[in-house]
Amino acid sequence: MFARLREDIGVVFERDPAARSTLEVLVCYPGLHAQWFHRLAHWCWLRRLHFLARFISHLGRFLTGIEIHPGATIGRGFFIDHGMGVVVGETAEIGENVTLYHGVTLGGVSWRKEKRHPTVGDHVVVGAGAKVLGPITIGAHSRIGANSVVVKDVEPHSVVVGVPGRVRHRAGALTEDAQHEDLQHNVLHDTTMELLQQIAARLDAVEAELVQEEIYLDAQKVVEQNGYQGPWGI
Repeated sequence: MFARLREDIGVVFERDPAARSTLEVLVCYPGLHAQWFHRLAHWCWLRRLHFLARFISHLGRFLTGIEIHPGATIGRGFFIDHGMGVVVGETAEIGENVTLYHGVTLGGVSWRKEKRHPTVGDHVVVGAGAKVLGPITIGAHSRIGANSVVVKDVEPHSVVVGVPGRVRHRAGALTEDAQHEDLQHNVLHDTTMELLQQIAARLDAVEAELVQEEIYLDAQKVVEQNGYQGPWGI
């Protein structure tokens, strides 16, 4: 148990440069406290102590501002930065070394008692305010941009931005690092701007083709009107 607690503290030091001491991490990091509340609540949930599990989860929500259903499954290396407003649903599954920022929702889109929350792969970073909804899968080493809304599966090694989220494969420079997750979700693709740039480039090409066609037609018209047959009248 103590080895696992040391591991949790070590994750904070790896991913938050603001962490200065173990005491500060132990006392002042609600994301860490929320994990510990969830671990206890999940233990009760698996033993069918559902009310006790929900009460522990509710107490953790009251103290940290982070709501994690005791039925959710969370892997090692999980980190919640700041944490206020994070919601993780009952059937959510989170892999190893996943990072969530404040305001993230791993929510459901169904009222049925079924798998209705996301499955998040290993080494995924979800930016502040992002909403990942439904029984979808977020592939490993993917990045969800801040305030994105994701409602469809995401392949591994992808980035997602926008509302609704648009998926792009990650640039070669953004390679994964198991020890230090790249947290620069602010440099993800601007898919809307890229699409507009592609449309503008295509429009320029079409206009150039039309200009060339118009010049050709004007020249042909002049030839027809003047009966021009070449420099030697052939």
